[in-house]
Amino acid sequence: MNPLNHVAIIMDGNGRWGLKHKKSRNLGHKEGLKVVEKIIKESIKQKIKYLTLYAFSTENWKRPKKEITYLFKLLDNFLTNKIDDLNKQNIKLRFIGDKKFSKKLNNLLNLSEKKTKKNTKLQINLALNYGSKLELISAFNKLKKSNKTFNEKNLTKYLLTKNIPDPEILIRTGNTHRLSNFLLWQIAYSEIFFEKKLWPEFTEKDYNKIINNYKRIKRNFGNI
Repeated sequence: MNPLNHVAIIMDGNGRWGLKHKKSRNLGHKEGLKVVEKIIKESIKQKIKYLTLYAFSTENWKRPKKEITYLFKLLDNFLTNKIDDLNKQNIKLRFIGDKKFSKKLNNLLNLSEKKTKKNTKLQINLALNYGSKLELISAFNKLKKSNKTFNEKNLTKYLLTKNIPDPEILIRTGNTHRLSNFLLWQIAYSEIFFEKKLWPEFTEKDYNKIINNYKRIKRNFGNI
């Protein structure tokens, strides 16, 4: 049975779900946040140590301003109302991406990381304003300035996910079969599961089914 320490998820389909059911992309994002809470609880039950969620990409700035404003309002409310509860559950929060947000939100992100930094039950990595290509370019440039040898081990030290093990599983909901500039280096040997359901429809049962399927896979890593 394969060990499982890290699950990464592209939470796709909130907007489409909202338009389909409520004629509002924003309501889809609100429903999607409820699923996040369920998956966090299930990850703890499964004794998963790392959960990385793709919340906002560098390309998402192309979306309508009203939708972007609503997304960050949701994040603000979630952290403000839930950070103490997450801390009590021994959950650590870490944000990966370029923190080019409002001063208020940046302060909230930093406070959330500081308050939970010693927690050990589950580490949630929230990818905000994240793009894997920019991450890699930045890592290459930092490695070049360091004058260290260009190799895999040294480059990994300059990634935003340094000290985080690579995901064994990548899940993408929304019936879309692409990686969308997410953890391109880190998922080199991840098992990828594309789920037809939109993110607000994704359940704990769906999550556990993927986990159980993963545990039965024979993982060769180039061997036979």
